[in-house]
Amino acid sequence: MNGIRLFVGLGNPGAEYEATRHNAGFWWIDQVARATGVSMNVEAKFFGRAARLKAGSHEAWLLEPTTFMNASGRAVAALARFYKIAPEEILVIHDELDLAPGNVKLKQGGGHGGHNGLKDIAAHLGTPNFWRLRLGIGHPGEKSAVVNFVLHTPSREEAALIDDNIHTSAALLPMLLEGRFEAAMLKLHTKPKAEKTS
Repeated sequence: MNGIRLFVGLGNPGAEYEATRHNAGFWWIDQVARATGVSMNVEAKFFGRAARLKAGSHEAWLLEPTTFMNASGRAVAALARFYKIAPEEILVIHDELDLAPGNVKLKQGGGHGGHNGLKDIAAHLGTPNFWRLRLGIGHPGEKSAVVNFVLHTPSREEAALIDDNIHTSAALLPMLLEGRFEAAMLKLHTKPKAEKTS
């Protein structure tokens, strides 16, 4: 099975959005760029900031679309077409309302759950069959409060949990590059069990 050749973090460009929950995908890409020592540069033809990543025999791209969330697909499709990257070789990292902070899930395909970034990417790629890394940010409880919620900064406690998730999932980079998705999911979705006391 092919590994991931394109990692896309979702967010909104601009300093005013930098620390907001909706930018969790950007935080993930920034973390991986730091950990691997690559620098993100503006790539006009890919409508975003991008960097090429080399790890052993694997090569992949990191991408942060600068088109605003609801037009993310344009950037993803541009880079994927240029380098002939299939949807199954793309991992989109995004904030997830349906998971509480501290929870993170990896899955392939599925609906967009009202997430405009995912919706636009599926439309541009012509399939929802790309991989998603869902970083839990929690839900405000009211549908009408969602927009305000995702465009605000998380509390200190929530930020710490989201940050932990980013570090844990970014550490799975070698598995993702190799296409060892089952192993990555097992590691990510299995919570360490408390030691039994005799």
